[in-house]
Parts: sequence; structure tokens; C-alpha cells
Amino acid sequence: MIPWALPLAQYQAHRTSIRSAITRVLESGRYILGEEVRSFEHDFADYCEIPHAIGVASGTDAIILALKAVGVGPKDEVITVSHTALATVAAVLACGAVPVLVDVDPHYYTMDPTCLESAITRRTKAILPVHLYGQAAEMDAILSIARRCQLRVVEDCAQAVGARHAKGKVGTLGDVGCFSFYPTKNLGGIGDGGMITTANADLASRVHRLRQYGWDDSRNPLEIGLNSRLDALQAAILHAKLPSLDADNARRVAIARRYGEALAGLPITLPTVFPGNTHVYHLYVVRCDQRDHLQAHLTAHQIGSAVHYPVPVHYSRAYADKVISPERWPPSNKWNSRACPFFANFSRTD
Repeated sequence: MIPWALPLAQYQAHRTSIRSAITRVLESGRYILGEEVRSFEHDFADYCEIPHAIGVASGTDAIILALKAVGVGPKDEVITVSHTALATVAAVLACGAVPVLVDVDPHYYTMDPTCLESAITRRTKAILPVHLYGQAAEMDAILSIARRCQLRVVEDCAQAVGARHAKGKVGTLGDVGCFSFYPTKNLGGIGDGGMITTANADLASRVHRLRQYGWDDSRNPLEIGLNSRLDALQAAILHAKLPSLDADNARRVAIARRYGEALAGLPITLPTVFPGNTHVYHLYVVRCDQRDHLQAHLTAHQIGSAVHYPVPVHYSRAYADKVISPERWPPSNKWNSRACPFFANFSRTD
């Protein structure tokens, strides 16, 4: 069976540099924060073309800390999408805030800006667009609405590291960007890890405090924070892989192009790239009216696939009564019920 994701392939492609990085950290005796983390933060910020990057323990923590840094708190509302990984909404709830879910565009599967203004209330504090499957959301329209309504924009970049919008790389477009280094991501660790990016020095300073109990540099607690630090081992592993990220993403794009050519003309809807975007194909997702039949056909031919995502957040038993999802935005369920990745080992870069 060809797996639809294979984190092992990333390790195998970078085995020598990863082992060297691990040995360096083990022999250094410094395993939490320190120079390994600072060095990776510096180079990741350079890669993203933004002044500040702060390493944290996971992509979910990145969203939690970013929302807290921009002032989101209990009872505030944060507008995001229902067609996303559960972590996006879980992070909003972890801040004590209320997730307000809007629909995704049926072509690109990212936040539909036409739904935004009707979802904004006096309690709305931030907009949380998700750069899903490897491409940026429609940020021109989202940012225009956010500026007009004086709302903060926190980007969920977990699936789109290296992707570009016409105005710049993801993670540089809103107030704050949030990345995940979960092993299946385009830049994956060997364990959990996350990063927050921002051009705002004050926000960067606050995230630095919040990721470590609210301490300042003298360990004086200035506010209530978390324990969410990117450990040195993960930082070194990710740093070893970072120089190859663009080449790895280019390989994904090339494979996606081959899929597009081979699948053209079949009764399935292929991925669409928004004009001006550079897609990095974290996943290659197609829609099909006969999804279950297609998935059975793939399995019979030893090709792995999965449904992303099988249950929209607003229909999840644990979350349904904790989110605001007006019935005038039901298409998330329609698109979700027809989405199925046609995905053959995109993790390989060798």
C-alpha cells in the first residue's frame, strides 16, 4: 500500500544532517530553548521574510499564544472556518473565546470573504483564516474587511509553510502567523513543534513572555502565560531540513502537476490555485460525487487515501454547542462530504 503520508521519507531524505544535528544537541547539554532555538528562529524568520519568529511547542499552541498576544480573551469572538483541522477551533476555545464559523470558498476551500461581514459583531476581536491544503486564503479581501472593522488577523499557516500570496509569504500577511511542525507537514519535526511569526516587535515580545509563564528576561512574571517552548532537539532537526524546504515544495508542485495531467477529464474536481498564489500542496485534494467508490478503487490498487475532514467542526459532538455556526452557512458540510485526498506519498523528496 502506498501511504497517503509518510513522515519517515523526510527523515530518510535528510538522514545525515538530522543525525548530526541530534548528536550536536545531545552533546551540548542544553535541551530547552538556547542557541539551537534562537538560531532556527532567526533563519526561519529570514525564510519567511519577516523580522520575528518565536518557537513554541506545537502548532495549536502557536494559535493559542498568537490569539492571546493580540488581546483575545474570554467571551471574545474569533471568526474562522468550519472546514479545517480541529486544532484551529480548539485553540480559540482554549483562550476562552467563542469560535464563529463561516463557510469556505467552494473552489479553493479557504475562508469565503463574502461570509465575513455578516458574521462580525461587537464582540468580534480577530479573524483566523486557514491557509488550507497548501495555499493562501483570499487575504486581500480578508485584510480589507479586517482593517475597516479594526480587527486583528491571525493566520493559520500549519499546512502552507513556504506558500506565497501575491503580497508575500504566508505568515507575513496578517498581524501574526502560526506554523505547525507536526511530522506530516511540509517542514516536519520528529515530534511536535510550532512557530509564530510577526512584523510587530511588541507582539513578538509578548509572545516571548507568554510562551514561558509570562516571564520577562529577568523571570519576573508580567502576565499569566503557558509553558510552550520549542525544544532544542526539534529546533536542530527542523533547522537541518529548512535549507531544502523550497526544493521539497517544488517537488510537490511537480508531482501535483503530473497528477493534474493524468487525472484531467475524469469525473472529479481537481485542486484550483487562486490567482497570484503559489501552492505548496501539503495535500492533493479532489472532490468526487462517488467518493466512497473512488476510495475503494484506490484501496484496491494499493493507493492510500483519507477524507479531510470527515466531520465538520460544527457537527462534532464535543464542539457543536461551543461554536457559532448560523444555518445560513451550511455548505461546509456539502464540500466536506465530497472531499477526498487522492494522495500518493507526497512526503518523498528523494
